This record gives sequence, C-alpha cells and structure tokens, in this order.
Amino acid sequence: QVQLVESGGGLVQAGDSLRLSCVASRRTSSYYAMGWFRQAPGKEREFVASISWSGDATFYADSVKGRFTISRDNARDTVYLQMNSLKSEDTAVYYCAAESSTWHPMEWKEYDYWGQGTQVSVSS
Repeated sequence: QVQLVESGGGLVQAGDSLRLSCVASRRTSSYYAMGWFRQAPGKEREFVASISWSGDATFYADSVKGRFTISRDNARDTVYLQMNSLKSEDTAVYYCAAESSTWHPMEWKEYDYWGQGTQVSVSS
C-alpha cells in the first residue's frame, strides 16, 4: 500500500504560478509511474500530466502543454507539478496518483493509488 499526500494548492490570480507536491509513503514508490489528474465541479476527472518511474518519459494534456511541468525526485519520494500561466479553467481539485504495474500514462482508471487532492482556484 502506498499513501500519497498532495500539497501546494491555493487561490491565485490568472497568470500566476503554483507548484504542487506529492509525497509518497514508501521508498518503493520510486518504481511507480506517477500522474496528476484534476476534477472540476460537475466534470469528469481528467488527465493533466504523468511521468515514468525513471523520469525520462513525460506526457501532458494538450490544455497544459507549455505551461505545466511534471518532475520527480525519487530520493525524496516526491513528484511535482509546476504550473505557470494559470487560467481560470485550471480551477479544480488536483490529485496525485501512482501506477504500480503496466503504465497507462493518461488513463486515470489504471492508476492504483490516489492522494486526497488539493484545491487549485484561479480567479480571472
């Protein structure tokens, strides 16, 4: 079992930046692919970004390409999501997730472990 704890959300203005962090409870989580997903009120959960266990492969949703960057520090069991040029449409609860088996980078239903989420609100 892996526990994930997100932090770094908050209320910002459009154009601002935030960095989300996700800390895993187990060192073996460094072998897991990790992803960030988000869910806005009344909408389905959607893919934001994901990263392989080694960090050499990353994927992004088209809506965040060029603005968001996912990275990981396996020595600290931590995954980050740097979010720049935030827009009001980025407002959502952001979830960190880990996948322990065959990696499906963009499929939230394939991820095994989830954090509790952190709220990101962007005012226009």
